Amino acid sequence: MNAMTLPLPASVAPDDTARPANHGSAEPVVDEAAQARLKAQVAAMARAQRLKTMARFAAPVLGFIVLLLVWQAVAHSGDKQLPGPIPVWHAAVKLFSDPFYVNGPNDQGIGWNVLSSLQRVGVGFGLAALVGIPLGFMIGRFDFLNRMLEPIISLLRPVSPLAWLPIGLMVFKAANPAAIWTIFICSIWPMVINTAVGVRQVPQDYLNVARVLNLSELTIMRKILFPAVLPYMLTGVRLAVGTAWLVIVAAEMLTGGQGIGFWLWDEWNNLNVAHILIAIFVIGGVGLALEALLIAIARRFEYS
Repeated sequence: MNAMTLPLPASVAPDDTARPANHGSAEPVVDEAAQARLKAQVAAMARAQRLKTMARFAAPVLGFIVLLLVWQAVAHSGDKQLPGPIPVWHAAVKLFSDPFYVNGPNDQGIGWNVLSSLQRVGVGFGLAALVGIPLGFMIGRFDFLNRMLEPIISLLRPVSPLAWLPIGLMVFKAANPAAIWTIFICSIWPMVINTAVGVRQVPQDYLNVARVLNLSELTIMRKILFPAVLPYMLTGVRLAVGTAWLVIVAAEMLTGGQGIGFWLWDEWNNLNVAHILIAIFVIGGVGLALEALLIAIARRFEYS
């Protein structure tokens, strides 16, 4: 006798029993949890970025606040000859209200003195670049020239900048060219040394390929050495312009005439300590601006 197959009730049909009761709601729950975690991570990253940006701007401000507090504390201690930040600020406002006045050859505004110093730095630094960068290329390229000039550079480079000033006064018989000469001789060494080091870092394989292709020395300089040496050369230029700005202030103190160094020394002779402090900040600000300008130029060439 054959077994009879009875129909199952609709409530226990195979399709109904195989389907999970919460199949339609499980996936949305998982998606919402993942999205919530993702939103939390994005929010945490945004907060961290905001804190990093705030710290980048808050740290220098905090440093200046500490400097002003220390300055104020020192000004109120001792014999109180050093003016505090507030009197110096008032003196600076009055001084910069007319920075380009002219009352004679030895009485001119601070703006003219800064421009005069920058002019000397530009001439001396430009001459040093015209001589130092090609000389650095040749020293790095030719071993015999390197061996010949290395002891001379090692001997002259540590000489104090102001030691060269009497030589300039003796040769040129005038203060302005003597100051330019001092800038030239002191700012040339960083450019020579850094350029020569950059040339030596060029892989020898590049030069071997150039030799196989019978490239001229000018083509090797222009196509192979210059692109590779450019970062080193710009580093030397940055170091040289900082040295030049330091030297011109010291040279102008000794030679007189016009310039920020002479202006500072003249204010010392007048016992105007507030103007001396203003000159210190002006010298630092101009040096910082020159450094920032050269860094921007270096980045432009780096990413081009």
